[in-house]
Amino acid sequence: MNQRTYFEHMFSRLMVWSKRGIKESRFMLLLALVVGVLTAFAGLFLKWLIAQIQFMLTHQFSITTSNVLYLIYPVVGIFLTSVFIRRVVRDDIGHGVTKILFAIARKQSNIKTHNCWSSVIASAITIGFGGSVGAEAPIVLTGSAIGSNLGRMFRLNAKQLMLLVGCGAAGAVAGIFKAPIAGLAFVLEVLMIDMTMGSLLPLLVSSVTAAIVTFAITGTDPMFGFHHDYVFSVARQPANILLGIGCGLISLYFTRTMNWLEGLFRKLRGPYSRLVVGGAMLSVLIYLFPSLYGEGYDLIELLLSGHGEEDWQAAMNHSLFYGHGNMLILYLSLVVVFKVFASTATNGGGGCGGVFAPTLFLGCVFGFIFSQVWNMHGVMGVNLPENNYALLGMCGLMSGVMHAPLTGIFLIAELTGGYQLFIPLMVVSVCAYLTIHIFEPHSIYAMRLARRGELITHNKDRAILTLMSMDSVMDRYSKYLTPEMTLGNVVKQISLSKHNVFPVLNAQRQLVAVLYIDDIRHIMFRTELYQRYRVEQLMVDPAARLSTQDEMEDVVKVFERTGAWTLPVVDSAGVFVGFIRKSRVFTMYRQMLADISND
Repeated sequence: MNQRTYFEHMFSRLMVWSKRGIKESRFMLLLALVVGVLTAFAGLFLKWLIAQIQFMLTHQFSITTSNVLYLIYPVVGIFLTSVFIRRVVRDDIGHGVTKILFAIARKQSNIKTHNCWSSVIASAITIGFGGSVGAEAPIVLTGSAIGSNLGRMFRLNAKQLMLLVGCGAAGAVAGIFKAPIAGLAFVLEVLMIDMTMGSLLPLLVSSVTAAIVTFAITGTDPMFGFHHDYVFSVARQPANILLGIGCGLISLYFTRTMNWLEGLFRKLRGPYSRLVVGGAMLSVLIYLFPSLYGEGYDLIELLLSGHGEEDWQAAMNHSLFYGHGNMLILYLSLVVVFKVFASTATNGGGGCGGVFAPTLFLGCVFGFIFSQVWNMHGVMGVNLPENNYALLGMCGLMSGVMHAPLTGIFLIAELTGGYQLFIPLMVVSVCAYLTIHIFEPHSIYAMRLARRGELITHNKDRAILTLMSMDSVMDRYSKYLTPEMTLGNVVKQISLSKHNVFPVLNAQRQLVAVLYIDDIRHIMFRTELYQRYRVEQLMVDPAARLSTQDEMEDVVKVFERTGAWTLPVVDSAGVFVGFIRKSRVFTMYRQMLADISND
């Protein structure tokens, strides 16, 4: 037995064991644990690779002057990423979380195998060379792809696949941020999967497993240093509310501007024109504002852990602003304005990255600016600790941009260990969410799909229809009629079949029409008419024709519009595939609803 045959044999035995030797619920927990481990290692590898590339390129830079290489590195990174995607991956791997939403909504939670590694490599190159995006969305896509492909390997159904996709996303957030609760909240709020109590345990297992693996390798310290200066008082709540509203408006600016810029990049023809425009924009911005280089976590760490103006002025290191401490607020304000341009230019020019890190970055800088300006003017005689309000700003932007108030609260608390700030975190998070929701009903991830009507939400009807497939409700026919057949031939076929409707096909097996038994019942027993009538005289056009590419939600709408009880299905060439009966669709819907309710 050669090595390949041996592994195939062992996998077959594992498949049999998984089906017979263990309960479904326990098997899902085991898979969730495996997903958590694999996702944690993927996240650790990505962060290590980014750090190595950045250190190799920038460790010799002087902090007192601007560095010309800032004009070169980002373009090189975007170019290398673009070549890797076009020549090696040969698929679009941008907008990672949006791709997960689309896979859930329209692809039965099937995510391509290459997504288990392609986003890791592409985003490491992009960010390591200075791309102003985050590694979190790519690793979330990687985790979800690991869950999807592991589920397909064990031939799980669509409902179980969706759960494993969620486990991968939860494990990715939990592992890369050391934030297990935030991982769970992210799946429920951002991916908008209609989870039940039976689904929460696998999500928790994946989140906790990924976090523990990360803790074991990198230590249990929070991701960012933090010292608590905030003492809760009612007098500070007006400031918290105003900060939340401000975060909501900054979130709106970030979301709208990014969509507008992405539209401009889509109009550019060819990868090289996008590379030139995106690379030039990104390089100039990073040269002027080096804080935009990479994920920006160094600046976040500085603003959260700094103890005064002397520390905070280090934000202007490597820039033309170095040594001008009185221009700190202006510098940071310009960084807030141009961060969205840098992030969009990175992805629009051909790079790969997400908006997690840019969102945290913007929130931190805006929260710091807000508190500094407040203290300068002595508003209400209340002093605001800048580093704590930088933290609150991170929560507000996360809540606003991603429409995920719970994710924002728990992520920031777990990122920094700032659990003492729960009440102000909640105030800022809710105010930011309510503010942006007035203008944008969907998150930055979901709005692209919502505009095309391809978004699955917490609506249970749509969730169940998404889990159903055409194959699961379709009757396939081995017998069919042709227009030239006589009534006698039709009666003979009817006698051998249990169906009450038959397809009429031409020589190419394309659907011509259908024939209903009810339409010929009054003549089918009159033998003297068997040679007088032919199928072409008795057939009728169907009320509608369904396509194999149709989604179940569209199928239900066609049944409602036509009032039909049975409709034919054809492929893109018009070749007959089978019939779908309304009664079977409703029966399966009720069964799946009962299954979900019983979880």
